[in-house]
Amino acid sequence: MAEEPYAVLGVQRGAPFAEVRKAYRKLAKELHPDANPNNKAAEERFKRVSAAFTFLDDPDRKARYDRGEIDADGNPKFAGFGGGGSRGPFGGGDPFGPGGPFGGAGRRATGPGQPEFEDMFGDLFGAAFGARGGPRPGFQAGTKGQDIQATIKIDFEEAIAGTKQRVKVGDRTIDVSIPAGVETGRTLRLRGQGGPGQGGMPAGDLMVTVTVKPHPVFQRDGDDVRMDLPVSLSEILEGGRVEATIPNATVSLTIPPNANSGTILRLKGKGVARPGAPGDLFIRLILGLPEGDNAELKALLATWSRRDEPPKR
Repeated sequence: MAEEPYAVLGVQRGAPFAEVRKAYRKLAKELHPDANPNNKAAEERFKRVSAAFTFLDDPDRKARYDRGEIDADGNPKFAGFGGGGSRGPFGGGDPFGPGGPFGGAGRRATGPGQPEFEDMFGDLFGAAFGARGGPRPGFQAGTKGQDIQATIKIDFEEAIAGTKQRVKVGDRTIDVSIPAGVETGRTLRLRGQGGPGQGGMPAGDLMVTVTVKPHPVFQRDGDDVRMDLPVSLSEILEGGRVEATIPNATVSLTIPPNANSGTILRLKGKGVARPGAPGDLFIRLILGLPEGDNAELKALLATWSRRDEPPKR
């Protein structure tokens, strides 16, 4: 049985999702394998934390769990048969004992009009149950399949736009759809793609933990992306159009005259490709002088009347 997800994340049961996400991000940063190389305990806890967050990341599943309709494995709970002060899923300490809902099960009719429960249990549960309503000798209850853990590494650009990756699980190859905006440490749950169930029970789940490779130019800022763009002295002073490589595309930018190094240009909708609400791309212009001898530029600067005028700070 899966662990109680709120307890794994260290928050109160029923906590709002914003609090759940905050706790997850803090723990994922502390426990990520890149920050704890060769630390098996941290790695295992990282997997548990990721699985707990993945379970609560589905609003409908979280709401059903908070209401007590499903357990931490996502399986429905029995509604129960009522009865005050009782224990167990049927509302009684022993459903087949005195006072239980099936307390007369297995007994033949004792008088006119009394039901024969033996036949009822035969119809409801089949050959697995004997005359007293309990399992026949040798009967074993089925068990759900085992969850399988896997990891995927993707490029920064793939995390921004979303992608598909293939995962090898035993002798199977499974296509995994990775949503736009996925962050390092996020675990995706593929239901029914884990180990096979026994006795007619469902298969386990495949838990895929994602690692996003760092990029030398692009940085995430929530759903926005930031980058620096080197520009020449003439482009800074005179303005003009320059080509810029951005995540998954190349664009032509207009630089205004006297833009100054540090000027930030904003491209709406060019950040994380969230459906209906994509992030933005912020480009900071950085003055880049030619490499090598700049004696000619220094000579020109010496004749400039405003060379010692300080900029606004």
